[in-house]
Amino acid sequence: MPERSARSRALVALLGVCVLGAAPRIRARADTWAGPSVAVQTAAPATPSIPTSDILNKYCVTCHNSRLKTAGLQIDSLDVQHVAGNAQQWEKIVTKLRTGEMPPPGRPRPDAATYAAVATALERELDAAAAAKPSPGRVPVHRLNRSEYTNAIRDLLDLEIDGRALLSSDEADQEGFDNVASVLSVSPALLENYLSAARTLSRLAVGDPALHPVIDTFKISKALVQDERLNDDLPFGSQGGALIRYHFPLDAEYTIKVLLRRQEYDYIIGMGEPHQLDFRLDGVLLKRFTVGGEARGMTNPENFAGNTQGDPEFEEYMHTADANLEVRVPVKAGPHEVSVSFVRRFWEPEGVLQPPQTGFGRTTNEYYHGNPAAEIVSIGGPYGVPATGQSPSRRKVFICQPPDKNLACARKILSTLAMRAYRRPVTGSEIETLLGFYKAEDSFDAGIQRGIERILAAPSFLFRIEREPPGLAAGSVYRLSDLDLASRLSFFLWGSIPDDELRDAAVRGTLNDPAALEKQVQRMLRDPRSKALVDNFASRWLELSKLPGVVPDTELYPEFDENLRDAMEQETKLFIGSQVHGNRSVVELLTADYSFLNERLAAHYGIPNIYGYHFRRVTFTGNTRGGLLGQSSVLTVTSYPNRTSVTMRGRWLLANMLGAPPPPPPPDIPALKEAGVEGQPRSLRERMEMHRKNPACASCHQRMDPLGFALENFDALGKWRTVSDGAPIDPSALFPDGTRFEGLAGLRTLLVSHKEDFVRTLSGKLLAYAAGRGLDYQDMPAIRKIERDAAAADYSWSSVITGIVKSPPFSMAVASGEAMKTNADLK
Repeated sequence: MPERSARSRALVALLGVCVLGAAPRIRARADTWAGPSVAVQTAAPATPSIPTSDILNKYCVTCHNSRLKTAGLQIDSLDVQHVAGNAQQWEKIVTKLRTGEMPPPGRPRPDAATYAAVATALERELDAAAAAKPSPGRVPVHRLNRSEYTNAIRDLLDLEIDGRALLSSDEADQEGFDNVASVLSVSPALLENYLSAARTLSRLAVGDPALHPVIDTFKISKALVQDERLNDDLPFGSQGGALIRYHFPLDAEYTIKVLLRRQEYDYIIGMGEPHQLDFRLDGVLLKRFTVGGEARGMTNPENFAGNTQGDPEFEEYMHTADANLEVRVPVKAGPHEVSVSFVRRFWEPEGVLQPPQTGFGRTTNEYYHGNPAAEIVSIGGPYGVPATGQSPSRRKVFICQPPDKNLACARKILSTLAMRAYRRPVTGSEIETLLGFYKAEDSFDAGIQRGIERILAAPSFLFRIEREPPGLAAGSVYRLSDLDLASRLSFFLWGSIPDDELRDAAVRGTLNDPAALEKQVQRMLRDPRSKALVDNFASRWLELSKLPGVVPDTELYPEFDENLRDAMEQETKLFIGSQVHGNRSVVELLTADYSFLNERLAAHYGIPNIYGYHFRRVTFTGNTRGGLLGQSSVLTVTSYPNRTSVTMRGRWLLANMLGAPPPPPPPDIPALKEAGVEGQPRSLRERMEMHRKNPACASCHQRMDPLGFALENFDALGKWRTVSDGAPIDPSALFPDGTRFEGLAGLRTLLVSHKEDFVRTLSGKLLAYAAGRGLDYQDMPAIRKIERDAAAADYSWSSVITGIVKSPPFSMAVASGEAMKTNADLK
């Protein structure tokens, strides 16, 4: 008690000096009603000379009182000596202080040191109360999302699948994450999909010889330019095409067929000259075709295909030249690489080089003397006399192989798979249930297939179910069991089920030891499966999931193609992956002077002497690139198809870098005036200034727009520029508190000066992703502790992640008060 009283007195003293500003008391005038005089509750003033109640009444209560309830704050009802009693309100106040939103512009404001002192004092009280009485929240039953299901099948059955072909996409919560339990609903259609997937995947895993032939089709975007080698796994000297990693279920014959790219009226592109097309399996040449250059009769006028016809022979050839591009080959069961690519011709074309076509011409030109391209690759089978074979998935499943149907071996196989799939030891009744499905079939393999199908359809596999200790009252806080903690940890770092080592450690009960837990975290981060942290978390956090849907205006940005889109995404993933696996400071996400580029992206950035499709680390000179904020992926998803948006970029920075997202815009806000309209301002800055004159817009735009203006040197595709709409770009920015900065370099310096806020924001995003739920005010003390503890390690990735894993929201839960269903209910 004495220690707490001392902290309270210190907090009251700080608040008495500087809470929320130093504006004079607002008094009623003849034309203005200032509201009633409202007193703040306080047990006793901190000092006789500066009563806290007077300071709060003078600067805060005029707006934030029980009558007006401005922004939902009622400071007159709060007691500064018992902060924990109104933690939600005080957390809101701390956020306003940390972001400098209050007092509002036009009112006297404290200096930065005073802001920090008050916020730190409040946080100290809140954190002490949370440490004494943690409230970690509760995650309801958590369904595996599509990505987790795909990864779990890979690790359980050694079977690479395309989850998109089996399951529908998952909804995302307001933070953009698609692994949040509360939004992972279950519909009848989804249940049918799970049952169908269980049937299909179990047959693929065991190699069911009764599988019917199917034809899987892989489409290649028409916007992908195929004039050069497209993949490091394609042969040197190749051009265009595609590489497909495909699981062949049986030893059998399969067909591989290619259809070439067509223009709007189905004329095959590039048929004026002969081209060689190679079919390969695991890099071995199967057959080389020659296609093109065999048209007969009078051609149609070039670039007029579909509008003016040539001779019938010519027309038939231009529509059917690729009809026989097909091979049928024997393939062993298991995963293989199928590639098709043209043989590149190393000479320059004659004539005048033409700029990229846009609009109608881009889709109708048959490029008669240009390069052909693959558009569809189809793989069909199994044909002939299929045999089971020995695929990796079959070897993973059949850990024993008796000569005849054998119950002991079946028990071993199914119990091992069930233990891995359910993420815990299985009960005797669960094993008997699986054996009942096994016994229903005549052959050993068919029985195992039915048992696997039952495992993949079980709620214990499809749902992450955390079991409460018996006898706990509702609201009781308890530490997760080691098995549940292991499951949370594996889905956090790998997006998949625990491996044997992690599960065995949980069974032994060693994860309760902080050192052992940290050792597991380090091991898992070194594992290639931690790539899921980049693919799933980073893509959602940075909103890169929007990138595939970006459709820039081709008239304004004719250089955009699928090659650039893919390179944008790959750059960011490689960059973050290098940071995580190198255990760098998370602050380097802002300050790094390097990235990963290939020739296409380097040309977009104006960086010379970078050649080839493959990505390599490139160190930048100057201040125009570096860190996440100089990457085209981020700059593109925060722009409109035809122009940049300082508001979108500013909102993105506030929400994802500083943890201070603005509220949604009010209804009926007028659109921004377009440039070039007579009588209207021409520059974006002038148009935004007019937009901010609307009082409903000003409160948020004064925070967002300065951040966005600092990035105006990048166009809507992230390309560097100095002029926009005929006017020089001014990347300088000014915040309401007088803070000035300019361009990317100034913005980076500003963010680094608030690196604690950035680390807290990143930690909060990671914690929400790791726990699979939205965060609230009760999680803020844990986030602050993660940041403080990680500071000693210079905010390395492992220190932040370890802090999350050890935090109460991740390692603890609140009891529901209801007895957990028995295992029999969950079979």
